[in-house]
Amino acid sequence: MSESTQAWVVAGVRAVLGAHTQAQDAGRTDDLVALYTPDAVLEIPGMDPVQGRDAIHAAFKGWEPVQPQLHLVTNTVVTSTGEDEARALSDVVFLQRGETGWAIGVVGHYDDTLHRQDGTWLLHRRKTTYQA
Repeated sequence: MSESTQAWVVAGVRAVLGAHTQAQDAGRTDDLVALYTPDAVLEIPGMDPVQGRDAIHAAFKGWEPVQPQLHLVTNTVVTSTGEDEARALSDVVFLQRGETGWAIGVVGHYDDTLHRQDGTWLLHRRKTTYQA
């Protein structure tokens, strides 16, 4: 894969991750779910895997913010296995603002697999792990 293609893959993947975070923190569930493939899988510790856009939509609808929140996604490393599939490993810190100010709720990692469908990068699998 050429360097320019690799750069294009990285830019596309990072754009999806950023759009996901922005939509999730703003409670824009429809926008967030549009970033997943129809057969996507969401894996979160302590839950059964959530599979398919309808199930992912229902899950995120139930998690819409009731107070200000931020997911800080950082240290993302993107590797591609071709022009239509990529993997991104990221650190994530979840912050929530309560009565006493901002507090860290969760620290963890995202292990994302993305597929390019019809020229658009979409999340195919997101596995979240938490730090102790």
